[in-house]
Amino acid sequence: MSESIPQFSPSDAQKDMAAGLRQAGCAVITGLTDEGQRQELRAELADHLAEAEFKTTEDSADFYPGRTRRVTALVTRSKTAQTLILDPCIKALCDEMLLPNCERHQLHVTAALEVGPGARAQTLHREEDPFAFFPLPRPNLIVATMWAISDFTADNGATLLVPGSHLWPEDRVHTPDEVVSAEMPAGSVLLWLGGTLHGAGANISKDSRYGVILTYSLGWLRQEENQFLDVPPEMAQQLSPELLEAIGYPMYNALGVYDPRVALGSEAPPVTTASHRDPI
Repeated sequence: MSESIPQFSPSDAQKDMAAGLRQAGCAVITGLTDEGQRQELRAELADHLAEAEFKTTEDSADFYPGRTRRVTALVTRSKTAQTLILDPCIKALCDEMLLPNCERHQLHVTAALEVGPGARAQTLHREEDPFAFFPLPRPNLIVATMWAISDFTADNGATLLVPGSHLWPEDRVHTPDEVVSAEMPAGSVLLWLGGTLHGAGANISKDSRYGVILTYSLGWLRQEENQFLDVPPEMAQQLSPELLEAIGYPMYNALGVYDPRVALGSEAPPVTTASHRDPI
């Protein structure tokens, strides 16, 4: 693990984790999942990953490198992923980073990634680049997490980051020596802020690297993954109120009005929290 990426254990104080993440723009927490959870997640997603597109050729113009299997819609496809989405440690850190700019954050994107041998490094980018309306450095818009289902090493394509880049102005360009590899054992979670430069590393090993990315954004932003299509109404009816809130079903102030009789096929009132206004 690079010394420039703060590392914590689940027993460390939340304020210390938040301070490390806020300063470096990234952090690792070890031991947040056990082997049983990781095996369950693998089993739940095995058929989906087997059917995923796997390009054996590389085109440097493609945002996503080849030799990588990628599966989204994890809320629908994995019970274990649902548990990870609501992890209390991650939620507390999202609260710290995002609630100063919103009343409630939401799930932004979900994906399982299997980076195969020979995959090239991804172009470094920021999670919040689609929101170019805000000049750099932007306020915190997104918190991203990468769950290590297998060991992450420099050779098998561990996530590359530029610590501190979340504070840079637009004309600040990173140098090669500022890019570090987020090596971490299986069971760890890498967090980074939406303004931190990052990308998948090149896999020069003989093994695949398996990770799950779950990101969170301010409740008033458009989500990168359309959860309302990826989580069909019949599935939404089976989810807990906490998970429905996480994927963005509640109104956000006056945003997101819907009729549950149409959307969910029930007479139940819209999912709301005390801070949300009722529709007029």
